[in-house]
Amino acid sequence: MGRRYRPLTCREVKTILKNLGFEPRDQRGSHEHWVQDRGGRRYKVTVDCPKEPFTKDLLRWMIIQAGVSKDEFYAALDR
Repeated sequence: MGRRYRPLTCREVKTILKNLGFEPRDQRGSHEHWVQDRGGRRYKVTVDCPKEPFTKDLLRWMIIQAGVSKDEFYAALDR
């Protein structure tokens, strides 16, 4: 992942999702679901906090679920 794309904590991922306009939904078990309706489509990101810090593969899936690029995802941490 390199320096630019370092592993992220659960708190950081939640900050990113909030900054991207996602909202949390009711939690069942350890998995949190964050949703956003955009462009006539619903995006749902699953966040499993006990697995933090999140590995490259878990982050890749969360980024895909969010429907944004890796650069957009990481940039949202600094907003």
